[in-house]
Amino acid sequence: MFSSWFSKPLPSAPLPEVTAELALGALLVRMAKVDEVYHLAEISTLDRVLADRFDLNPVEAAKMRATCEQLEKAAPDTEQFVALVRDNVALADRAALLTTLKRVAEADGVERAEEMELIKELRLSLLPTET
Repeated sequence: MFSSWFSKPLPSAPLPEVTAELALGALLVRMAKVDEVYHLAEISTLDRVLADRFDLNPVEAAKMRATCEQLEKAAPDTEQFVALVRDNVALADRAALLTTLKRVAEADGVERAEEMELIKELRLSLLPTET
């Protein structure tokens, strides 16, 4: 009797339109998940970063992170998020984002090659190259 309740998938809410703010959050989530380990320390750091950046209370920041997690999971590549951030976020804020990405990467206390590679890739994509 109860097994039929648990065999039906729950309906999922449609994803919101991806804004520059959500793209930025999704990049932070992707950084936290790039090593395939999503630690509580990384989640806490993400919530604090989102709260500070967007002037959110803790509950609002957690809700935004949850939305960003859904967007990150649904997006096949990073370029969609990078393009939105690059086209809608000032250069100084994009440079600060790289510092924040490193903060998220270091939140679990372990520096991993995958994280450093993603930071390098994002630096090349988000900041103009000197000629």
